[in-house]
Amino acid sequence: MRGTPYRLDVRPRLPERIARLAELAGNLWYSWHRATRTLFAQLDQALWTEINHSPKTLLHNIAQRRLEEVARDAGFVAAYDAALAAYDAYHAPRAPDARFAGFDAAALVETIEHIDAHRLSSVERAVFGSFRPATVVITTPNSEYNPIHGAPAGSFRHPDHRFEWPRAKFRDWARGVAGRNGYRAAFGDIGEPDPDLGSPTQMAVLSRAV
Repeated sequence: MRGTPYRLDVRPRLPERIARLAELAGNLWYSWHRATRTLFAQLDQALWTEINHSPKTLLHNIAQRRLEEVARDAGFVAAYDAALAAYDAYHAPRAPDARFAGFDAAALVETIEHIDAHRLSSVERAVFGSFRPATVVITTPNSEYNPIHGAPAGSFRHPDHRFEWPRAKFRDWARGVAGRNGYRAAFGDIGEPDPDLGSPTQMAVLSRAV
């Protein structure tokens, strides 16, 4: 009698000396910091190109032997330390930049899903608490629509997405942001809607009440 086959997914482990590569890979900051993107490319240029420059996918698929090699490479470690120093400086607590205050409108277009959910409160404080534009437009994928795209259950549309929300969860979150900060929330659809699953992209328009 044959047993049930199971898939065993073995992932490499980061050596302690370069363990914060996982943190760099998990933050959208890498996408606009050239030195950090170059750091990931140095791990395995061919694989980096093959997986379309996704650092999380790279770290899940790179050879363990290669990680151990770069952890002992003085040049790579120096570049890693420099990237971490820039990352830590960028994310250090600071006062809100007054240059961004007082605008009529701001747009977070397909942005929030690239931010770890536990960090959204920081985004809320900056955008709605400090900058307070008159109108904020937020768009994000509607996870209910994913089956129409052929996406397997539980998967995301992009490897860098931290989450994808159904309509009810997105609206609850947006209403909460609006209520806590003196805004009114209205909602709309982007794209051809399915009668049951809604549209591919959902939108909230938050207007300052005072």
